[in-house]
Amino acid sequence: MFDSLSDRLRKTLANLTGRGRISEADVDAAAREIRLALLEADVNFKVVKEVVGRIREKAVGAEVLGSLSAGQQIVKIVHDELVDLLSAGDRTLRLHGNPAVISLVGLQGSGKTTTSAKLARHIVKLGRRPLLVAADPYRPAAADQLETLGKAIDIPVYRAPAGTKTVDIARGALEAARRQTRDTIILDTAGRLSLDEALMAEIAAVNAAVEPVETLLVVDAMTGQEAVAVAQAFAAAVPITGLVLTKIDGDARGGAALSIATVTGIGVKFLGTGEKTDALEVFHPDRLAGRILGMGDVLTLVERAQEHVDAGQAAKLEEKLRKAQFTLEDFLDQLQQVQKMGPIGQLVSMIPGMGGMAKDAQDAVDRGDLKRTEAIIRSMTRHERKDPGVLNGSRRRRIATGSGTTLTEVNRLVKQFTEMQRLMKQLSGGRGRGMLGGMPVGRR
Repeated sequence: MFDSLSDRLRKTLANLTGRGRISEADVDAAAREIRLALLEADVNFKVVKEVVGRIREKAVGAEVLGSLSAGQQIVKIVHDELVDLLSAGDRTLRLHGNPAVISLVGLQGSGKTTTSAKLARHIVKLGRRPLLVAADPYRPAAADQLETLGKAIDIPVYRAPAGTKTVDIARGALEAARRQTRDTIILDTAGRLSLDEALMAEIAAVNAAVEPVETLLVVDAMTGQEAVAVAQAFAAAVPITGLVLTKIDGDARGGAALSIATVTGIGVKFLGTGEKTDALEVFHPDRLAGRILGMGDVLTLVERAQEHVDAGQAAKLEEKLRKAQFTLEDFLDQLQQVQKMGPIGQLVSMIPGMGGMAKDAQDAVDRGDLKRTEAIIRSMTRHERKDPGVLNGSRRRRIATGSGTTLTEVNRLVKQFTEMQRLMKQLSGGRGRGMLGGMPVGRR
């Protein structure tokens, strides 16, 4: 979502960091570029004015201009201002009460039902036993969807008979949670296509009946400044305690996601980064600011790896890398492990210094380069995967035919892997070099 903004800011700041001492005129030129980048990204114009003003004020300070590291200091100033911009509001997730009641509210289509399942999965990791509640009596498909998601993540779903009022559903869920010794209730409430008094009154009635410790507003980050207006309207009617921004992986400009907390005063607590039930991130302002500026987000990358990569397999792989025994069979396993961690573009953007390559990496995946690589390896016999040296001309033609690729693509993959093995033998006295071993998978 932040690709365009990220590219623009990185280019602007790169012009400063490469020049050593800079003048006030240089700062003014950079401030103009930053202002344009934020406005084009759909950041609230009042917020842009304040942020750019603070950046300029700090950047022209006596301790910055004339310094040999002035460019790097301005990058830090911009980073700190982005963190401050994203840090507005209280981001603590409260889970007191037995059961603790969390109500998810928002407009129809914002992603409440999927977010309910994602949040339940996250809460399980905290050692709690959640109960999902289908609290939308108007759209049967919502209850069906929630039941399907609940089964997929092995979390029970409370569903009341048709015609039950929303307040009665919430009360019934409270009793069901106590019977089943569930310590957390997640209410997937009804939405509307637009804001109306009936929706607000219903949410207020539910809040009065079950007293949620958290009322989280689920907002579609792709709706731009409309998301800010929606958040303000909900906050004026009910006690919203936090925001969940969904569809962060989309291709909209995304500036509203940067300014929504500042404008509304409500903290962003979670980001929805994909459609799967594990695609929910706890919101960390410093991590997102680092990603936007191309500084990476190693902590989130490590957390995803710990969640999706088998520790035993990782230890075996490290041993193979040390002994230069890494095979195409191992490489195929690693491709599958990495893809479980999320979109490749997202992962690359989390590696410091590689933010500018994220789009190219994702484009390679979207073109099907990764699938072709997988298809080629899967078309090999186990013996061929372990020892690519046996791949003569006839075997390579068979693999190309079986994988639906060309002989040139097969030859390229084998050549790249052979070069990588040679490099590993040279480095075999040191440690393994990472999950993918540095092997390119895109076209040249």
